[in-house]
Amino acid sequence: MQLTKRAFGLLLLTALWLAATFYGALFMWLSLLWLSFVIALILADWRLSPQRKDWALTRSHDERLSLAAQNRITVTVRLRRGRRAYQVWLRDEPPTGFVIAAQERILHGQVTPGSEQQFAYFVRPPRRGDYTFGDLHLRWQSPLGCLRRQATFRAAEPVKVYPNLVDVKKYDLLLRKNRLWEIGLRNTRLLGSGTEFERLRDYLPDDEYRRINWKATARRGKPISVEYETERSQNLLALLDIGRMMRSPVGEVAKLDYAINAVLLLAYVAAQKGDKLGLLTFADTVQTWVAPRGGKGQFHRLLEQLYAVEGQPVEPDYQVAFGYLAAKQSKRSLVLVFTDLTGSLSTEALVAQLSRLRQRHLPLLVTLRDPTVQHLAQQPIGDSTTLYQRTVAEQLLDERRLVLERLQQQGVLTLDVAADELSMAVINRYLELKARTLL
Repeated sequence: MQLTKRAFGLLLLTALWLAATFYGALFMWLSLLWLSFVIALILADWRLSPQRKDWALTRSHDERLSLAAQNRITVTVRLRRGRRAYQVWLRDEPPTGFVIAAQERILHGQVTPGSEQQFAYFVRPPRRGDYTFGDLHLRWQSPLGCLRRQATFRAAEPVKVYPNLVDVKKYDLLLRKNRLWEIGLRNTRLLGSGTEFERLRDYLPDDEYRRINWKATARRGKPISVEYETERSQNLLALLDIGRMMRSPVGEVAKLDYAINAVLLLAYVAAQKGDKLGLLTFADTVQTWVAPRGGKGQFHRLLEQLYAVEGQPVEPDYQVAFGYLAAKQSKRSLVLVFTDLTGSLSTEALVAQLSRLRQRHLPLLVTLRDPTVQHLAQQPIGDSTTLYQRTVAEQLLDERRLVLERLQQQGVLTLDVAADELSMAVINRYLELKARTLL
């Protein structure tokens, strides 16, 4: 319980009555009478205000929170009895390490008896794993405004942080509304470039002659063309490096987690397109293998697998990973290799393995740009330290550029993007390759 400024003001008036006792003893009795009145007023205010048992608080959120995304947490406050609305202040205890805006740490509002008031705030988990919410703390003001009472409500509960599912939900919603362009996805559906029948339509002057359907032309008495769509049930494989360099952060999130988010969104989109996606995670040894399968069930299998993936403090062994892939997957597939080139000691092995992989599959190397290295390579030179940092950063970027150019010359596809653009860039490249029937 806490006295408000109004209560302190009333109590301070007692001091004025006491000061007036200099003019007569009557003021002493008046000050005691005033003090008794103020104390009685405060006690009455306390009795009139709701008790702890009159409040009911519940917290709600998604069953699975998403990594590196704004997750909405809602606390519902209900006052069981009373005749007037009360000003309340609410504070939750999110798990340690969760990022929350300063203005959302204490939520303020008004609650009317018999109704529910919802208070919402957003948290941004920095890592995957198991966490625990703490208790809820509520403070409310008394009817006469002399007191602010406070109580703690037991609300501790475990919560799991999964790879980012917000992008998946957003994709699904915008897909239904045919507004995928809002999240940066381009329309790459190229009718006529595949081999599966799509529809018949009137012949256009720029159509190829081999697209003319002569039977339909004979029946309708005018030229009719066939449109095809890209093939379904194609194979995709995500090779995910969980070695030393993928543990390095970009901002507050590790590169590995950005890659995991991209793999999950790719799995969801591939299922929508009728394709099959498999997964191989590796460091110095192969950690996980999930054979390519289609359908939404595969998305959930990959979600559970990737939830538990942890980066390893070792160099990746590309020869072991690619050898395992060759033994497990012989059918031609689009193989997306998520790895890092900055400071890697195994770059030459990666180049050799990707070149060999191209003989059977369609490889796509996916790497994340490190903004820290980019910044150091562009910083002004002020002393020997900044000179050294800039020199090393420029050398790393040059080595990275040369590796990517070598791979492109050998026919290996590459995708080098910023971390926050990775998921959309991967989906765009996948849809582009599928539309061009390169598989």
